[in-house]
Amino acid sequence: MAGGAFTVTAELGPPRGAQTTGVRAKVAALRDCVDAVNITDNQSSYVRLASWAGSMVALDEGVEPVMQVACRDRNRIALQSDLMSAAAFGVVNVLALTGDDPKQGNHPDATPVFDLDSTGLLQAARNMRDEGRLLSGEVLDPAPQLFLGAVENAVPSSAGPGAQRLAKKVDAGAQFVQTQFVFDVAEFAEWMHEVRDLGLDERCHILAGVGPIRSLRGLERMRGIPGIRIPDQVAHRLGGVPPDRVADEGHRICAEVIAQLREVDGVAGAHVMAIGQEEAIPGILQQAGVVR
Repeated sequence: MAGGAFTVTAELGPPRGAQTTGVRAKVAALRDCVDAVNITDNQSSYVRLASWAGSMVALDEGVEPVMQVACRDRNRIALQSDLMSAAAFGVVNVLALTGDDPKQGNHPDATPVFDLDSTGLLQAARNMRDEGRLLSGEVLDPAPQLFLGAVENAVPSSAGPGAQRLAKKVDAGAQFVQTQFVFDVAEFAEWMHEVRDLGLDERCHILAGVGPIRSLRGLERMRGIPGIRIPDQVAHRLGGVPPDRVADEGHRICAEVIAQLREVDGVAGAHVMAIGQEEAIPGILQQAGVVR
């Protein structure tokens, strides 16, 4: 990202089982078309292989991992330990997340921790790196070298919180930001205008979140997620093709969005979220004109 080239990251969900074969195959398939892969941390509160384990597989396959770390399941002791341990093995890219409510997952009776939120985790990680100290004040030797990221809903102040919330995360230590899904590029460009007005694009790298919709059921589910705004024309396009062609149309729309995002000032790259259809990512990027 430091060189100014359009950066592409992709999201991978580890398996629900004690094996790495699936992650290894997905990482290998993306090796030549993305710059890094996000390894999710029990996404949607479903138990999966740990994000640090998936990150180690990515490193072994020669792909830069971004280890997602959710505050949902760990207190500050475990969070700091995980950051330090991952860095010791070369996993230095960290995406700080507050985490989903456990009631959404396969263990709805699990006790949520939330000792820290994502902003607090960013502050703790930055303190470990820059000051070489734990939150307790104790010295680390050596300090972990970390590249810190955050997530954000790219909704302008005309429709939501605007860029002010992002500013707090950047102040806390975020060096890169991956946004929630973008389908309305005009609205995203409005948010980016606010980002530029605050000078945040010069302080962190903005990766716009994108992803293919593969079914009408998926469309309706996504439209119900707060922070995701899907224009009517996108819904009409998906609804105007035969059911067995919806996924292909979703891939085309995703590629078009990526191509449009490349023209928005201040955008450093795209983060492709295609959990369960990672095999489609190379083709989508090729359609978008993003070739490694």
